[in-house]
Amino acid sequence: MSEKRNHIQMGHGHGEAHGGSAQHGSGGGGKPGGKPGGMPEGMGGMMGGEKPDLREKGANGQATDRRLFMQLLVFTGCLDTDELVKALEASGIQAVLYEDVNDPQGVGLLTMSEDEGFFVGELRGLLKQRPFDELLLVPEYTMFGRSYSLGYEAELEDGLVDRPRRYVMDEDWKWAVWYPLRRGGAFEQLDEKEQMGILREHGAIGFAYGRGGYAKDVRLACHGMGGEDNDFVIGVLGQRLHPCSAIVQRMRKTQQTSLYLENLGPFFVGRATWQSGVK
Repeated sequence: MSEKRNHIQMGHGHGEAHGGSAQHGSGGGGKPGGKPGGMPEGMGGMMGGEKPDLREKGANGQATDRRLFMQLLVFTGCLDTDELVKALEASGIQAVLYEDVNDPQGVGLLTMSEDEGFFVGELRGLLKQRPFDELLLVPEYTMFGRSYSLGYEAELEDGLVDRPRRYVMDEDWKWAVWYPLRRGGAFEQLDEKEQMGILREHGAIGFAYGRGGYAKDVRLACHGMGGEDNDFVIGVLGQRLHPCSAIVQRMRKTQQTSLYLENLGPFFVGRATWQSGVK
């Protein structure tokens, strides 16, 4: 993917463009031994003509149809973040505003809702007004995904809905690295035992960084939800930037990253300048 940032004006007439990390596995690896983030549980029933069960599943028979949608939009051309903060505070939405490390006029807006309609309703209306309509959207950094379960969560709805919001709203963990990834077809052709071994290696690294207090993560599935055909969106959060970079570096040596990833990035790197808090 080209490193050049393509900008789309958000203003009128220009068209609208598109931890304690108990779950870090950069794409569904999660807890060592966790099941891969592939076909949702219950989808296999489609082979027999049965209605698939699309609920998220947790430990001890838990099941829910709740999940959190999250979207990162990146803009450039911002000369005054205070104006954006005022607009966000007035809107009452749950959001985080990042300042982009790699663009002195760049910002990232992370929003979230259990209602997918929020992104084409309330959020869309906000972005079509000043001061957001004066910014330039950088579409290749747009990321949109949904929280998902791995099947062993002791507190399922907390893991799906509440914990991701707590993580991104934590005022002590302002640094963030967000990126998408796509696995290659070769991984999906492995048998379950081989997949589990690969993900266990990957997940153990995330747990070590989480236990050490270096990094937390947010994992989102994004199958069919973006223009680049990615599988997952990962947010690595830290109190400082170096641990976020270090865990990505360490992950490069795993089998999953070195052998079975077809695409990784682009990477958005920012520090939160405003957080709405959990509402």
